[in-house]
Amino acid sequence: MWQAEVRIDLDAIRDNVALLRARTTAEVMAVVKGDGYGHGMLPSARAALAGGATWLGVATLEEGLALRRAGFEVPVLAWLHSPGQPLHEGVAAGIDLNAGSLELLGELVTAARRAERTARVHLKLDTGLSRGGATPAEWPALLEAAAKAQADGDIEVVGVWSHFVYADEPGHETIDHQLAVFAEGLATAERFGIAPRYRHIANSAATLTRPDSHYDLVRPGIAVYGLSPVAGETFGLRPAMTARARVALTKRVPAGQGVSYGHTYFTERETTLALVPLGYADGVPRAASNAGPVQLGGRRRTVAGRVCMDQIVLDVGDDPVVSGDVATLFGPGDDGGPTADDWAEVVGTINYEIVTRFGSTRVPRVYDGGAA
Repeated sequence: MWQAEVRIDLDAIRDNVALLRARTTAEVMAVVKGDGYGHGMLPSARAALAGGATWLGVATLEEGLALRRAGFEVPVLAWLHSPGQPLHEGVAAGIDLNAGSLELLGELVTAARRAERTARVHLKLDTGLSRGGATPAEWPALLEAAAKAQADGDIEVVGVWSHFVYADEPGHETIDHQLAVFAEGLATAERFGIAPRYRHIANSAATLTRPDSHYDLVRPGIAVYGLSPVAGETFGLRPAMTARARVALTKRVPAGQGVSYGHTYFTERETTLALVPLGYADGVPRAASNAGPVQLGGRRRTVAGRVCMDQIVLDVGDDPVVSGDVATLFGPGDDGGPTADDWAEVVGTINYEIVTRFGSTRVPRVYDGGAA
């Protein structure tokens, strides 16, 4: 019998992608970086493709190579490269690679020559996020170098792209500003003879709220897994992850009993404590001490005391909770139980971090549905 598990609904992932696909005329790149946001990169990728995605997006070269080794033949974009990475392996595997600087473009040219294959490149313009990509001032020089490398046969500029700062806040003034900078960047690219097949800037939030940003390709990430990128909106998405565990032990304790390390929680009366075998080694944020919501015995509870490495404690009063009962930390919330958004709110983070934490630990993932 299982002790703790993270269940992944692959049909939910498939259906979420189908929902996103129905909202755009552009192609869909399902972002599966970070081990599919904790849901498992390979099963999530299969489910996303079943839902209508035609591209896969990852952060690192190794993630892209893992997709190729697993037999995925669809276009894959990998975008985060430190100097000295074996980019020639990515070129040889037909992985699309990002170039947001002259230095990186030079490495891609070298990689293409080593692989004896034209590199598929996406040039990144920094439209305001101040992360990867060439600034507008650097953009013309990058375009000039890319045009020469393309003429020499070393690269093919497949895409030009950027990333939003505030798309999760629809109506934020930076969205229109970034779109204007991106449009100008595309116009400048054309003047250098670069007319990419794919222009892309839309993330999950923009895919759902800004059709004018879709261009040729959208790149949803968190929405693929059923979590909304916009506070207060669900968009019909279905969360795919449920984290739960079986109660390991219950015990009666008197009023005034301190609970867990540091005794930051004291019982107000004689009560039953339930020990749940999930802790910060399993993704439970320690900041959820005395705050994290858990569904047990048909009621919402709150973590009593500090979160430990391997376990948390719940004060269940006089309710008839026994060892083996299932405690759900979060899931779709259909039954009124906690969601990843609830956990994010109590610890001051985002739903992305919650699912990525829980899905990337020693707790086994169990897959439901036939999408993969």
